Amino acid sequence: MSNTLPDLPYAYDALEPFISKQIMELHHKKHHQTYVNALNAAEQAYAKASTPKERIALQAALKFNGGGHINHSLFWKNLAGASSEGKGNGGALRDGPLKEAITKTFGSLDNLKKEFNATTASIQGSGWGWLGYNPQTKILEVVTTANQDPLLTHVPIIGVDIWEHAFYLQYLNVKVDYLNAIWNVINFDEAEKRLVEAQSGAKL
Repeated sequence: MSNTLPDLPYAYDALEPFISKQIMELHHKKHHQTYVNALNAAEQAYAKASTPKERIALQAALKFNGGGHINHSLFWKNLAGASSEGKGNGGALRDGPLKEAITKTFGSLDNLKKEFNATTASIQGSGWGWLGYNPQTKILEVVTTANQDPLLTHVPIIGVDIWEHAFYLQYLNVKVDYLNAIWNVINFDEAEKRLVEAQSGAKL
């Protein structure tokens, strides 16, 4: 079965003023669609490959485009209209398991934001910043992945795309402004759902 582009759970302008409608349309319709198309092509080629050499040659395309599809599918659900704008629950961290885990590990949400933003802004080139749940230590950790590599060492709780296509049209080359702004549209309810599932041992 071929991979398909998932619908967004909100309108393209729902994340304004923090992420523009123009960025969301391009990011979803063009960039994510390209990963889906290329992944399907790579999977079809892999199915037809008749030698180990041919299959090995397709690994990079499968990893890059498969990761792009996985990461972006998670990223869209990771966002919601800003509660500060009366558009949704974005940016609102309610009392519950996620807030408790953040406070236990980082001391406060503000401390998490500072560590996350500093770590993610330091990525050389393109990549992703993650708040991940470490299944071995059972604590939250800030980690990064390069390019479109999916997060495999941790269960992804919150992921932020730091590729320029995610922010350049609005924030130019100022990654820090984008990272500061995106917390206003982070869907902490979705993040908490992932954390609870990770703690119970469910696969995400």
